[in-house]
Amino acid sequence: MKKCFYLTTAIDYVNGQPHLGHAYEKVVSDVIARFRRSLGQEVFFLTGLDEHGQKVQLAALAEGKTPQDYCDLLAGDWQRFAGELDLSHQDFVRTSQLRHRAVVQAILTKLQNEGHFYRAEYRGFYSTRQETFLTEKDRLPDGTFDAIYGDVTELVEDNYYFNLRDHQKWLIEYIENNPDFIAPNYRRNEVLGFLKNNELENLCITRPISRLGWGIPLPFNPGYVTYVWFDALVNYISVPASYGDPSVMAALPGLKLDEPTTNQSLSLWPADLHIIGKDILKFHAVYWPIMLKAIGLPLPKQILVHGWWQKDGEKISKSTGNIIDPVAVIKEWGLDAFRYYVTRELGIGPDGNWTDAGFASRYTSELANGIGNLLNRSLVMLRSYRQKIIPARHDELASETERTVTKVRQQLLEPDLQGALLTISGLINHANKYIDQTAPFKLAKDPTQSQRLDEVLYNLMEVCRILGVLLWPFLPSTADKIFKQLGMVNAPDDFNLATWGGISQGHVTNDPAPLFPRRDTVPTKT
Repeated sequence: MKKCFYLTTAIDYVNGQPHLGHAYEKVVSDVIARFRRSLGQEVFFLTGLDEHGQKVQLAALAEGKTPQDYCDLLAGDWQRFAGELDLSHQDFVRTSQLRHRAVVQAILTKLQNEGHFYRAEYRGFYSTRQETFLTEKDRLPDGTFDAIYGDVTELVEDNYYFNLRDHQKWLIEYIENNPDFIAPNYRRNEVLGFLKNNELENLCITRPISRLGWGIPLPFNPGYVTYVWFDALVNYISVPASYGDPSVMAALPGLKLDEPTTNQSLSLWPADLHIIGKDILKFHAVYWPIMLKAIGLPLPKQILVHGWWQKDGEKISKSTGNIIDPVAVIKEWGLDAFRYYVTRELGIGPDGNWTDAGFASRYTSELANGIGNLLNRSLVMLRSYRQKIIPARHDELASETERTVTKVRQQLLEPDLQGALLTISGLINHANKYIDQTAPFKLAKDPTQSQRLDEVLYNLMEVCRILGVLLWPFLPSTADKIFKQLGMVNAPDDFNLATWGGISQGHVTNDPAPLFPRRDTVPTKT
């Protein structure tokens, strides 16, 4: 059984509506998934929702709903959001699903039987907003707690704990010996710094049902439900289990699934790529590897960590009204314009800054005046001078294009999406300058330059075709339009098509239409 390339987003906490950060993570993941498919790899792309926990329970109560009804309603919004982004995911997990619950309970039973858990009394502080316990070390110098924790209450209660301290040494060694495990490198250093300078606190993995009823019941003590983070992280293997993944099923021999997703088994684990935000790095780079080691499963190949967005240099905040509504931007400017801006503006790793003026500027200069202008000019000239018929092959721009293809392929493998778009933009600019330098409109007036005009037109049309292939992971709709206007019968979703000479003499193109109509305004619905 051939292993799929398996990548995941973080699952989003279902206590509100999607925002720019959610959209960015999903678009980045989708670009990588599409690129991998274009290489001929079988890809499994997973996204979904984290639905348990006290915040959901309280939000549902405030609206007079059961937690399940509350989640069902919001899940519809999030699934529509995935559609708005044209995600090419294979599955959408919800942690309230029975298939997920079965895997979580099988893991809890296994780890309990093998002695990984112990029960103890907890005395201390608890943040409902962050759903985490706090210690004296979390206090500020004035004795209070940071505002991110919201209301902090004192608690005394029994809970079950997962012994993390015994795993600290091997985890440090693993991260040091596998430098690509956490990327970018400075996030890896951040995790190593934390592990080397702090003794791991054992992880509380339960909440008493008297305080929290909305969660997965502990199979060996029905008076408790599972801590939301222990529950949520398991989604990355509960979905493979539902597809009969052999490694997951072997690690959980007692697992019984009442509702398997498919009769066809897929080999998914280990994940090739977990794509997450920097705020949940500790959960994925510390807790999750330790959980997997205890379960008996290999670790994911890479945890790829992205930064946060600001707007106009300030924190995005609903309370201040400083927000961006991705769906509103998409409706006004088009999905591909949105996908382009978020991947071109922000590289994977650092924080980014959205500005409406910057969005409008990139739309005009790089989309409308870039690839849009190049394709339109080239097709108009071919129609005017050669009745839309491709002339004989000529290779004047072949070397430059081939260098671009090789570089883009490597950048997308890294993955460096922003770098790949910069490289693609370089070829677009080069081709637009080629038009200015060769002046086909002048050549057309001189019968003695007929062959030279043929050469120029062929080079332009072939560059446009290859650009359609390179842009497809980022801008699938635009790439399809490029191929349609070029009269290509195949789709631009095969990276092997980015080989010079693919458009043949005598081929007839279609009429041009604007890819990105020029606009005089900046986004108004943010």
